[in-house]
Amino acid sequence: MDVLVLIGRLLFCVLFLNSAVGHLTKTRVMAGYAASRGVPAPVPATVASGLVLLAGGLMVAFGVWADLGALLLVVFLVPTALQMHSFWKETDEQAKTVEMVSFFKDLSLAGAALMLLAFFSYVGHDLGLTLTGPLFDIS
Repeated sequence: MDVLVLIGRLLFCVLFLNSAVGHLTKTRVMAGYAASRGVPAPVPATVASGLVLLAGGLMVAFGVWADLGALLLVVFLVPTALQMHSFWKETDEQAKTVEMVSFFKDLSLAGAALMLLAFFSYVGHDLGLTLTGPLFDIS
């Protein structure tokens, strides 16, 4: 089971780590998009969200307080879904569809991250192939 959980953690984090790299290396472009969606202080927000993605992704991938890492991902995903992918505001059908897919993808990933938070916290130190145990204890 430990190997399957490790593979799952790594696969789950690929998206977040790739997105973190984009936030931190293409900050101006991504901040422009954030500004178009009404995000205040888009450059600092883009950098901050990139750091949250990087920290959360690395924590889950390497198993360093993976429960906290999963929580960080939830903290990123839910506001992002609501602020950046508000499909209900779109009038163009193609744009509405793209934003709807992104909205529900973010919510689905937030749900998966919440399950990981519960899983890591519940299993505790019994889960192998991690560098630390969980920070939280849900038992």
